[in-house]
Amino acid sequence: MTWISEVSSRLAAATGLDAGALAVSETDADTLLRLAAVAAHETGDRTNAPILCHVLGRAVALGAPLEDLARMIEGPR
Repeated sequence: MTWISEVSSRLAAATGLDAGALAVSETDADTLLRLAAVAAHETGDRTNAPILCHVLGRAVALGAPLEDLARMIEGPR
């Protein structure tokens, strides 16, 4: 079990949320890490990386696809 999956399971247990809903796929993890790097490098402020991931999480929770959000941040690849 990875650290993030262990923490996710503990958060789910503590809050009554579905642990599966908190799971992060390898693809999503790669996307989030890539976007966090963009936030840190483009702004010169590494604290923007976790804040961007939080904003992305909120947007995804409200129904926005992570892939679409990534394209908005990174531009066409």
